[in-house]
Amino acid sequence: MSDQQLDEQVIEREETDEETTEPKKYKVVFLNDDYTTMEFVVRVLQHIYRKSSAEATEIMLKIHNRGRGVAGIYSREIAETKVRQTISLAREEGHPLQVTIEPE
Repeated sequence: MSDQQLDEQVIEREETDEETTEPKKYKVVFLNDDYTTMEFVVRVLQHIYRKSSAEATEIMLKIHNRGRGVAGIYSREIAETKVRQTISLAREEGHPLQVTIEPE
């Protein structure tokens, strides 16, 4: 194999490596409603999203004041799982909380 062929192979590998991209991340977004309690939202943010009390309260206030708030950013599978867990717990406790995912 000539030096030129070897150089071409190295360049091809480097180009292939550069084309590899990180998987897309997704934001888990809570939407405000007039029925779900603030306490429930804080509890869910602490339990499912592993937020501290201060972080959970801050996110809850954003949801309350701005109409929506980001609970976290995850891979698609994890985001979808957390949304299912959140909605399931909300329904069990009689809350109409809406949670979605959006590409980051």
